[in-house]
Amino acid sequence: MSVAALVLAAGRGERAGGDTPKQYALIGGIPVIRHTVAAFLDNKTVSQVVLVIHRDDRARARQALGDLASKVILAEGGATRQDSTYAGLQALQPHTPDFVHIHDGARPFIAQEQLEAILHALSPQSGVLLALPVSDTLKQAEDGYVRATIPREGLYAAQTPQSFPYPLILAAHQAARTAGRHDFTDDSTLAEWHKIPMKIVAGSPDNMKITWSKDIIMADQRLNKTACHFPDIRTGNGYDVHRLEDGAGVILCGVHIPWRMKLSGHSDADVGLHALTDALLATHGAGDIGTHFPPSDPQWKGAASDIFVRHAVKLLQQKGGRIANVDITLIAEAPKIGPHRAAMTAALQDMLGIQPERISIKATTNEQLGFIGRGEGISAIATATVIYPGEVPA
Repeated sequence: MSVAALVLAAGRGERAGGDTPKQYALIGGIPVIRHTVAAFLDNKTVSQVVLVIHRDDRARARQALGDLASKVILAEGGATRQDSTYAGLQALQPHTPDFVHIHDGARPFIAQEQLEAILHALSPQSGVLLALPVSDTLKQAEDGYVRATIPREGLYAAQTPQSFPYPLILAAHQAARTAGRHDFTDDSTLAEWHKIPMKIVAGSPDNMKITWSKDIIMADQRLNKTACHFPDIRTGNGYDVHRLEDGAGVILCGVHIPWRMKLSGHSDADVGLHALTDALLATHGAGDIGTHFPPSDPQWKGAASDIFVRHAVKLLQQKGGRIANVDITLIAEAPKIGPHRAAMTAALQDMLGIQPERISIKATTNEQLGFIGRGEGISAIATATVIYPGEVPA
């Protein structure tokens, strides 16, 4: 049995206000759509995920998804929800899954338990509607006055995902198009029109749909409240050393210091930035500087080491990470570091995108002991603290 997920995110979300469509708004520091897509990618039964987007949002969607983008099929939506769903179903045709979940991109809190319950209720002949019993008294009004009270027994509020045998819901959409029907506001209604039986599975109040600007605020508060118990704060360390040879100056922490010697290395041999790169990569288990920039690769010969740092920063930002602070200790008998500390801090501020008070650069000697004490080399130790979304797993 194969299962696919179709996530609808082609709308403009005008009711939420602002210049950013609601599916790209940040909650818990991460775009809504990434939360939604991740829920399906994390489900072991889902083998394909199609994300239906507005035709102008391809770059925006890839940026929002970050490292998840390569695991998702992007499809361009249409003028209506029905058109967008059909576009997503067509994108799945090469894969021909047995079942498909159709889900609102602005519902980021779908639980794995709900997906499991839906799967158990599905059959080749019928679909499943995730829904909540209506608890409020319903009134029918006209011209601002109540005309009737609607009995709430047997009434449900529909949620998503709405799940179907893939061949049946595709045929239903094709039949609707043939009949000139483009007015279905959800897939359950279209399925009912096409005589597909729909079984109700209990939804959850937590499976909220973000519609208004206040919903974005509530979702953000919900995630931040959850994450504050055990925040995912990670520390990485890095160490590097290069030998000294005759030259016209050293480059340390991105600053050239005129001197009678230089550091030997394949790149510009900036030990401070090399150690910092390793520290940043360590915060999300991304290997070391040699993994990403092998010294055997001639393209990095003489390269400025800020390239390495900026690459490490980009990788952690794709994971949603924020740098809290960095600390670098340079170990050398000479040259003097103090006069260049301000310039080094400014260079690192530009590379890291953080305030100068979050950058610490220190220097010490080796008390004339060992190879550093003999003036044969310079080393550096770096520590980076990065905060990632979510919390530390139990």
